Amino acid sequence: MRSLRDILKEADKKGVAIGHFNISDLGMLNAIAEVARELNVPVIIGTSEGEREFIETKEAAALVKTLRDEHDQEIFLNADHTHSLEKIKEAVKAGYDAVLFDGGKLPMEENIRQTKEVVEYARSKSEEIIVEGELGYIGSGSTIRKEIPKGAAIKPEDLTTPEEASDFVQATGVDLLAPAVGNIHGMLVRRSLGEGGFAEGYDYPLDTDRIRAVRMAAKVPLVLHGGSGNTDADFLLAIDAGVRIIHISTELRAAWREGMEKSLKEKPEEIAPYKLMGPALDEMKKVVYNRLKLFNRL
Repeated sequence: MRSLRDILKEADKKGVAIGHFNISDLGMLNAIAEVARELNVPVIIGTSEGEREFIETKEAAALVKTLRDEHDQEIFLNADHTHSLEKIKEAVKAGYDAVLFDGGKLPMEENIRQTKEVVEYARSKSEEIIVEGELGYIGSGSTIRKEIPKGAAIKPEDLTTPEEASDFVQATGVDLLAPAVGNIHGMLVRRSLGEGGFAEGYDYPLDTDRIRAVRMAAKVPLVLHGGSGNTDADFLLAIDAGVRIIHISTELRAAWREGMEKSLKEKPEEIAPYKLMGPALDEMKKVVYNRLKLFNRL
């Protein structure tokens, strides 16, 4: 079985991206894993601090390990958006393959200090653990928004610069970098602005020239957070520019909600949860299938 580090090297060589999908229950995990097996592509499962509190850190690791062993599947687990060394230690101890220390809201020097501490700790436990750092605030939470999250880096002067990326990676030793390049968490809902404008439901275009410059300066693979809401064209341009992992969460949750509402409407008397989950799983599988096909250029 190849490690996540090996998978990343291959993705870089092939010019593709690994899909990263957050989960909060077993149904979501099984839906993602099933589609990845069908397409025969690697996949990363993410759990944020809130999601880990809900499903438990050790239990999430055990579930992913079971799928990996039972199906000989290249499925990996990431401790997404972790804000303290203590929580990083919990994930590493549980057997997570990757951890993200999210210091995006911190001043640069403090972000470097804490991220470096995380890298040193992870390296002391295993050289195979992938450590990701975040540079630039892109909002938080997986929601459908009507406005930009307060403080999120959208203006050109607030986005991650190549110089900042280079300094950050050299100072911390991270394996992956998540920059602010026009991406935001959640999805924006807006009306079309006419010719050349934005279609309803899509975020601002990504700054792909900046992505390319940041990748060249950082010299490590880039991670695109807040992928829900970007266009297929933007995704492909971002992959060409050096993005090797793309996070999808809001889009998956919206699909779950749509499927559950359909099921509850069609079966108003049903009370067995597993009998109501079918449409929600189907809708989520559609999202995962389309995203994994696109990211892997299948």
